[in-house]
Amino acid sequence: MKRNKIIFWTATILIFLFEGVMPAFTSQTEMAKEGIRHLGYPEYFGIALTVFKVLGAIILIVPKAPKRIKEWAYAGFGFDFIFASISHWAVDGFGMEAIFPWIVFAVLAVSYVYYHKLSDANAIR
Repeated sequence: MKRNKIIFWTATILIFLFEGVMPAFTSQTEMAKEGIRHLGYPEYFGIALTVFKVLGAIILIVPKAPKRIKEWAYAGFGFDFIFASISHWAVDGFGMEAIFPWIVFAVLAVSYVYYHKLSDANAIR
């Protein structure tokens, strides 16, 4: 059980830092705005994406958040990573920009699997 908690919290904190903290502090930089424009998205999409990333990251990190809301947060991040990969591949071709979202998706999957392992173990008690 302790091992599962360590794995869950490590993966979840990485997602929280990468998808919650970083966008909160960097989304209004010129580099971030140019990244959104480069992919062909309007600037308001970057703002909306940042808001939902920060909210989703908070939901994942709060232990008492409702399970159904956490499921939506996991799904939202999953869609985000899949479509980020597709967008980068369509615009820049196959490269690290298209691969990196799948690496983060794998970390998200670890968090998700261990979230369910822990919640199932707690349901038994």
